[in-house]
Amino acid sequence: MRPVLASLTAIAAALTLAACETTTPAATEAPVAASPADYAQLMDDLRILSADDMQGRDTGSEGGARAREYIVGRLEALGVQASSMGRLQPWEMQGRTREGTKTFNGTNIIGVIPGTRVSDKYIVVTAHYDHVGVNDGQVFNGADDNASGVATMLELAKRLKANPPEHTVLIVALDGEERGLLGAKHFVEAPPVPLSSISMNLNFDMTARADSDGKLWVTGTYQHPYFRPVLERIAPRGTVSLAFGKDTPEDKGADNWVEASDHAAFHRAGLPFLYFGVNYHPDYHRPSDDFEKVVPATFQSSTELAIEGFRALDAWLDQ
Repeated sequence: MRPVLASLTAIAAALTLAACETTTPAATEAPVAASPADYAQLMDDLRILSADDMQGRDTGSEGGARAREYIVGRLEALGVQASSMGRLQPWEMQGRTREGTKTFNGTNIIGVIPGTRVSDKYIVVTAHYDHVGVNDGQVFNGADDNASGVATMLELAKRLKANPPEHTVLIVALDGEERGLLGAKHFVEAPPVPLSSISMNLNFDMTARADSDGKLWVTGTYQHPYFRPVLERIAPRGTVSLAFGKDTPEDKGADNWVEASDHAAFHRAGLPFLYFGVNYHPDYHRPSDDFEKVVPATFQSSTELAIEGFRALDAWLDQ
């Protein structure tokens, strides 16, 4: 998530945001939370994808291939069908590194869950599974960035298989985000369905560490204000609530997330988008972004909010 080479100054500034951001108003009582046992797979997905043997999941690396194999296996186990172009979408593009530009060979992973009401309109749910790999002998495990978003997306897929969505959903694990949103750019350039049939993109990137400010941020309602009333009714979960912002002309530099992750490729293509993610924390883009730093209850609350957000949008769109 967000530029790989973001300065420490920008990150520090983002950690000390002014309290003037707009948050959700009072809402109705939240549904009863799932039992801890229900989150076992969610936590396993986070732990496995951020383990040392994934080697930081860099695009084109052995660890990236291992992560891809795991995600494909999870989708197959859930019974999520492949897209019309297949399960895998390989690509070759120029991307950024610390040493300059180089060619990357990456692979997006695509699944389809048919809708019950609007089967010919698609909600594209994305989360990037790559991270920055191994640097100076240290593994950057990327538990929050972005094993968490992938785990949240897989949890959503599990729920949608049990209780089908109203729109057909494309579940897309994107590669190459850290190298310049490469997988998202390729997906938009060569989509498995016409762009005109995509109702929106919902992007999950860093959904675990909401303990930094108690918020799961929603970026994109400035550009698409009609989404905000749909989501404002969602009540907090545990210590985490939805908040709206980081998308206005007044939000500068690292505090503006409109171009910060894969949703930017959809935005540039003129498609509606929303981005769900947590604020910066001291382990962002550091080798210390490990599974052990994640507070399970906080991550589980954020995941519930993300899923409730999807359900609300799915029910409202194309009425």
